[in-house]
Amino acid sequence: MTWPRCKRPAAFALTKSSRCATNKARALLAAAWLGQLLCVALMAAPNAFATLARTEAGAYVGRLFWMDARVSMLLGVLLLLVEQRRQRQQHEGRVVFNRFLTLPAAAVFLAVLGYDALQPWMAQAKSGQASASFALLHAASLACFGAKALVVAALAWASITSCDSSAGKASRA
Repeated sequence: MTWPRCKRPAAFALTKSSRCATNKARALLAAAWLGQLLCVALMAAPNAFATLARTEAGAYVGRLFWMDARVSMLLGVLLLLVEQRRQRQQHEGRVVFNRFLTLPAAAVFLAVLGYDALQPWMAQAKSGQASASFALLHAASLACFGAKALVVAALAWASITSCDSSAGKASRA
């Protein structure tokens, strides 16, 4: 790919290159996050219950979902910071609220709701002290995890397609 010869300042080329790098970083982080969620949901949790005793599997999967919640919060905040940086470069210091800010924020919210808010109630329900049943709380937690996976999939898809369209625009310029 060759840049056209024109009389643009060197700072413009650096900014355009930097924007492309942030788009690629955002796409890579979102795809890695989606891969981690799919690995937990489709491989690690089902295999734990297939190979371990029920109480051991429950403890293992509980730890697995604790780690997933922390990774989700870390990656969500990191993606929010990457998008904020990209927008400040593109809009001269302003931040425009768009899908690349909404989707990571929604995923972080679902991670906090699905683990940090529901987990104490699930522990109380196991011991018989909660008003809601363990099955209902488990279903709500599972719904939060599934919704988070769908939100991250939408983020990964949007990030990858935005990289493709920005690469196409750069090659035509």
